[in-house]
Amino acid sequence: MTRVPTRYVIVLLTFICTFVCYVERVGFSIAYTAAADTAGINQSSKGIILSTFYYGYACSQVPGGWASQRIGGKHVLLFSFMLWSLICALVPPDPSQVKLLILARLLVGVAQGFIFPSIHTVLAQWVPPHERSRSVSLTMSGMYLGAAAGMLFLPSLVKLQGPRLVFLSEAAMGSMWSLLWLKFASNPLRSEPPKATAAGFGQSLLPIKKMVNGGVSGHATKIPWKRISLSLPIWAIVVNNFTFHYALYVLMNWLPTYFEQGLQLSLQEMGFSKMLPYLNMFLFSNIGGVVADHLITKRILSVTRTRKFLNTIGFIVAACALVALPMFRTSFGAVFCSSITLGFLALGRAGFAVNHMDVAPRYAGIVMGVSNTAGTLAGIVGVGLTGHLLESAKSAHSDISSPEAWRSVFYIPGYLCIFSSLMFLLFSTGERIFE
Repeated sequence: MTRVPTRYVIVLLTFICTFVCYVERVGFSIAYTAAADTAGINQSSKGIILSTFYYGYACSQVPGGWASQRIGGKHVLLFSFMLWSLICALVPPDPSQVKLLILARLLVGVAQGFIFPSIHTVLAQWVPPHERSRSVSLTMSGMYLGAAAGMLFLPSLVKLQGPRLVFLSEAAMGSMWSLLWLKFASNPLRSEPPKATAAGFGQSLLPIKKMVNGGVSGHATKIPWKRISLSLPIWAIVVNNFTFHYALYVLMNWLPTYFEQGLQLSLQEMGFSKMLPYLNMFLFSNIGGVVADHLITKRILSVTRTRKFLNTIGFIVAACALVALPMFRTSFGAVFCSSITLGFLALGRAGFAVNHMDVAPRYAGIVMGVSNTAGTLAGIVGVGLTGHLLESAKSAHSDISSPEAWRSVFYIPGYLCIFSSLMFLLFSTGERIFE
């Protein structure tokens, strides 16, 4: 029997990792929204609780990249998973226990903030350049499949068994993944990452001269913080990461409210259709990765033009769908527009989200930490701001069922998408700028 290459096992496990993380995020939104609506919690208060996660998440992005670089992504990933799983198992989603919920979501955010920088450190060590786009896209598409699965199954679980069982189920999934990672994950040997033969690729992505327990030796290269902070291509990635996550987190946290209070629909009765936006993200993310690798490997477009092409198409189409979303007042129209939005945003990830591994492969975890910090700030701003916008709309219109109440909610990320795509067109590059 042919042995499966270790890098494929690593990519599969990181895919499952992001899947479970986003089941947890969507699950909390669904479980808490159900409990909060039953208790009569207002939209601003809901926004505060829903956005608390991102404060903790923002705090641990750069430390996560640093820790992964020093200790090794394998160990950091395992620790963070075990931590957030334990918190989920212990804390009930009771809307009356505001301080406890805020503390729990803050800690879950801190724990999950280490995950994506450590994933990118692991992938930078294992994946050769000619497999980079599709490997990163497959790993990140687990987020969207997890969100889709959460939207499909968890509302019924809440209705039948209550919010508490959602938390326990998420903790169990996190524990099972931790056991899989402990059993199958390994640290790369210097000679293990395969050499790419296509398109002139062949350099090693290992950020060090010698590996010690999955981390770096004492001879590790000093991280060029000043050059990273002043680099326009890095800023292009950061701005696009902010916009991507602003749109994603607003939709992820507020779509349940939009369906139920904006359109007067029941999540339980929507059936399969409510998971289509996230399923679309899963499909388009992988399509983008395969297309990007094909364009680069076959020398149809340069790395720079490939990244700009996919990023621009993804963000511009998503902007149009966001602006159109509040105009549709039916289940089909809302699902269609949100599916187009999230699908093309996922396509755009083959542009900006892989680009940090093009420009700074030796510091992939660090740059991802910086970039994802911006994305997390988008969650803090976007999710919290949306709550205030809806509460103001409710005061003006007595409820939030009118399209006017939701226009600014969707227009803001739409305009941000247009601005970010222009930034990426002007300043991004596919060339390595950090040795």
